[in-house]
Amino acid sequence: MNNSMSCSHGRWCTRADALLGVEGIHVSSVTATRAGLVLGVETGEDVTGCPDCGVVAVGHGRRRVRLHDIPCFGRPVRLLWAKRVWRCPDPDCPRTTVTENHPLAGSRAKLTVRAAGWATDALQRFDTSVSALAHQLGVSWHTVWDAVRVEASRRISATDRLTGVDALGVDEHVWSHTGPPGSGMVTGIVDHTRGAHGMVHARLLDLVPGRSGKAYADWLKDRGTGFTAGIKTAALDPFRGYANAIRDELPEAITVLDAFHVVKLGSAMVDEVRRRVQQETLGHRGRKGDPLYGIRRTLQIGGEHLTEKQAARLDAKLTVGDPGHEVTLAWQCYQKLRNIYHARPERGRELVTEVITAFPTCPIPEVARLGRTLKQWKTAILAYFDTRGASNGPTEAIQCRCRHWIAYAEVWVMPTKLMSACSRPVAS
Repeated sequence: MNNSMSCSHGRWCTRADALLGVEGIHVSSVTATRAGLVLGVETGEDVTGCPDCGVVAVGHGRRRVRLHDIPCFGRPVRLLWAKRVWRCPDPDCPRTTVTENHPLAGSRAKLTVRAAGWATDALQRFDTSVSALAHQLGVSWHTVWDAVRVEASRRISATDRLTGVDALGVDEHVWSHTGPPGSGMVTGIVDHTRGAHGMVHARLLDLVPGRSGKAYADWLKDRGTGFTAGIKTAALDPFRGYANAIRDELPEAITVLDAFHVVKLGSAMVDEVRRRVQQETLGHRGRKGDPLYGIRRTLQIGGEHLTEKQAARLDAKLTVGDPGHEVTLAWQCYQKLRNIYHARPERGRELVTEVITAFPTCPIPEVARLGRTLKQWKTAILAYFDTRGASNGPTEAIQCRCRHWIAYAEVWVMPTKLMSACSRPVAS
């Protein structure tokens, strides 16, 4: 059953116009249906000229155009636009008829301009999906996707999109899980620029095919020196390819190795030692009931977070399962590595020097290998203290959102276009 309200021609409802909020468009009727609201709309133009000769045109009827607009009061909204059709009375004019245009929607569009912008903004700012937006708009998935794709292309072509960017983050991402290993990788470039209050509001700038230093370097080259000269900080994970690209294309930027990944290297080192000692002492991989296998999770916890019960259990298991004290020493090295990022800057720098000096000479091969790796990245690790704790965390947050988007995006359809436009700012 429909409930409708209509206004006589020439006397539109000003309240309904105010709710619609589109300049130059008036509401002539409102009908409530089970599918949502249907609004009859029209422009206020009574006189127009022929676009070719300028002669005052004559009314030639109306053409009904159906559009989907942004939801209202929790219901989908459809606009029934009574477009005016004009006829040129000049017999010598090549123009016969012309249909009025309005910024409300482009030619043959299914969504209004603001509905397409609303959907793109929703993907940018909120944890939503194309399917959810399609449901709210009362249209199909492809209708929303087609409109978002056009809007995304428009946004990415904006000349001022990269204005003011002075910090970058980079990381690889698996875009497609099909094909040969590594063929579905992309490189994500994220804006790490701090705001007025020192907060980072991460923004995805681009996704380029491939996971290599060349992919990142080529992207930086394409932006031009006007952009690269303004980059002051460049954060990354311990991947030499990206580091080389930063060295070559951002020579003035401070390279910062992500703190999380530095600690992660230490965590992986402890697990490698545990598994090796397990194999050497018991002759098999860890099983339920084995001392070292039972504390594999506890070994990843920071010492300051251990409860008395956990600390006692850890000590007891190490006493039984670690006769050579290798796991114990590796865990202590891991704790020292973690302490770098919990100390004051002065002490943190001292700990970096101590770690890089001591680890490479450790008799435990896994610790020595970690020490050599950290030594190669010493400058980038120390840069953490020179950049107010810059990290690649905002990039990781954006990458998590990419995993959500990919579930609803067409495979390899405009990866750079869509993701660059639909990048949610993430506070860090």
